[in-house]
Amino acid sequence: MRRRVLLQSSAAALAAPSVARGQRANILRFVPQSDVTVLDPHVSTTYVTRNHALMIFDTLYGFGADYKTTPQMAAGHVVEDDGKRWTITLRDGLIFHDGEKVLARDCVASIKRWWQRDALGTALRDYTEDLSAKDDRTLVFRLKKPFPLLDVVLGKSSTPVPMMMPERLAKQEISKQVVEMVGSGPYRWKADERVVGARAVYERNTAYVPRSSGTAGWIAGPKVAHFDRVEWVVVPDESTAASALRTGEVDWWEWASADLLDMLRKSNGVVVEIKEPTGMIGHLRMNHLHPPFNDPAVRRAVQAAVKQEDYVQAIVGTDPAMGRGGVGLFTPGTALASDVDMHVYNAPRDPAKIRRMVKDSGYSGEKVVLIGATDVPFRRAMAEVTLGMLREAGFNAELQTLDWGAMGQRRENKGPIDKGGWNIAPANTGGIDLINPSGHAYRTNGEKAWFGWPTSDTLEAMRYEWIDAPELAAQKRVAERMQRRWFEEVPMLQTGQWMQPTAHRADIVDLLPGPAVFWNVRRRS
Repeated sequence: MRRRVLLQSSAAALAAPSVARGQRANILRFVPQSDVTVLDPHVSTTYVTRNHALMIFDTLYGFGADYKTTPQMAAGHVVEDDGKRWTITLRDGLIFHDGEKVLARDCVASIKRWWQRDALGTALRDYTEDLSAKDDRTLVFRLKKPFPLLDVVLGKSSTPVPMMMPERLAKQEISKQVVEMVGSGPYRWKADERVVGARAVYERNTAYVPRSSGTAGWIAGPKVAHFDRVEWVVVPDESTAASALRTGEVDWWEWASADLLDMLRKSNGVVVEIKEPTGMIGHLRMNHLHPPFNDPAVRRAVQAAVKQEDYVQAIVGTDPAMGRGGVGLFTPGTALASDVDMHVYNAPRDPAKIRRMVKDSGYSGEKVVLIGATDVPFRRAMAEVTLGMLREAGFNAELQTLDWGAMGQRRENKGPIDKGGWNIAPANTGGIDLINPSGHAYRTNGEKAWFGWPTSDTLEAMRYEWIDAPELAAQKRVAERMQRRWFEEVPMLQTGQWMQPTAHRADIVDLLPGPAVFWNVRRRS
């Protein structure tokens, strides 16, 4: 019944507003990976919330396609007092959607709200003695000791992103979601046209002043909005999304399904591209607050059962250009990736040995609840592979399926399974978010960490040791020690890397590298 309702909602979204393709040159119709169920960018770790928020809000700095950080809302900064004082000046022309000027105190309040939930933000908070607004255009960090990554932290694209919002919103408790979407970014939120589960609408902010210099890419550089209107059309069925793209009912499908790529590539007027070169990294998050995965011996038994190639093949098939196993703590091909103890994942799997490990770990056959989203093909594949793996290893595993929006909320439940909680959940992270310990999504600071809530004082100390390391060689040594310790404690499990294509109409051009952003992209006349 629910599937029928969802499809009816999608059909209505595709049909409304009823505008012929030739009459909507200034409208972009986009199929997101899922509906945006959490609007507040400071509290959600989902990429769909980040992509939504990047249209509405802006950031002080921006991470670019060259892996460098440059000023965005900031005009620039001055570092003094042996690296312990950063003075950041805002650029001209910054105005919130409600007509109020962006002031330094808005940014101070936004940063202080954001760093309560973000791993890297927490590190910045720990280094900060004081953060204040010197005047309307100037904010000042006084640090306990030098923190050379400060601009990198404030320009990161990994979730939660440090979005700047009005002080009146940023002073709202982090435990209560902000629902009034007032930012200073290139698009405005059309709350009056929102249809939950079917459509989200954004309107070009005519008062937005892009940066006058820089190279656009990821979330950096000039943000020039060419479309008057962007409509997110939620289509939970991938065949419907592909059909709508082929006929021109929609312009852009964010995450094209792997089993439909050949058909899309052969379709007239459709282009398939990979815009994120570091791909996606899959992982399994285990709930450390309740049995059985609060026991590291049980987690190590599951680690022994993971065969990364099974996950990759279930998602993208056997083409080595589209995916790979052999993924450790850091993204393959980046500076900190290493082979330290990679036999953990690379050695052949011995089913009988794994079942003995599970039995010897003390696991006593209690039910293990696996939650998995079914409305995105790769997430459905990850859930199915995980269920088979757990049962073969000897776990009494049960799969409970949800749509992605519902799963994003369910996985925040810290209760036991009889109170709506869970034991294990597949997830994914962009490879760009796992290139170093500073912005690494795999935080291990207990109940302040992402869902699963792993605790490791040793790994957290190593993270700060990496931040303080003077040069790359020293950073690599810390990263190698972190990987070895990671495989011993098993805060969570890696399940391989794959490339995630996007698909769009051929007349939609200038898509930027990185996540789905809606500036600079245009319709070719």
